[in-house]
Amino acid sequence: MTPSLKIDFVSDISCPWCAIGLASLEHALGNMQGEVSAKLHFQPFELNPQMPAGGQDIGEHLQQKYGSTEEQRVQIRETIRQRGAEVGFTFGAGGRNRIYNTFNAHRLLHWAGLESDEKQAALKKALLVACHGVGESMESADVLLKAVAQAGLDAQLARSILASDEFADEVRERESFYTSQGIHSVPAVIINDRHLISGGQPAAVFEQALRQIAAGL
Repeated sequence: MTPSLKIDFVSDISCPWCAIGLASLEHALGNMQGEVSAKLHFQPFELNPQMPAGGQDIGEHLQQKYGSTEEQRVQIRETIRQRGAEVGFTFGAGGRNRIYNTFNAHRLLHWAGLESDEKQAALKKALLVACHGVGESMESADVLLKAVAQAGLDAQLARSILASDEFADEVRERESFYTSQGIHSVPAVIINDRHLISGGQPAAVFEQALRQIAAGL
């Protein structure tokens, strides 16, 4: 019998390592095709839940939050760019100018997950490209609705969700749950509600971990 893996990918759109981690995880699952069955679902996490409208300059934000210098930020951007290239994710040249609140994006991802895991995954990827590949604003309704359409979801319905508070309580409940379980950094990849793989690991690391978990089922 083929081992079954339930995968909860806890992450934030604004996190570049989440884009790398997702691409790496998908490479690992591709290498294991036919050996395991996997059900992937995206769970919300906000790195900056208090981010106000208009966002913040990315350099200023990183300096305030991590104390990093411009030289360090340039080096980190290059590391991220290289790691992304290894798994087929292209980061925009020079990185992003600003960082934005992502709560509305998470509300749309929650709705997409109710539609289907496939459409939720498509929306997640479209949002990651918009954020990290193009550098668009994650608080812009137009940007979010464009990603919704790219994922094959109903843009008119998404517009009505954005104009309301629909799914706000559900997203906050999920965020609180994972925080209460000790998740304080992302990506956090939880397998079968028991096993945690932390960080934007290389595909080989994900594959090794998944094989070990599947072997124990």
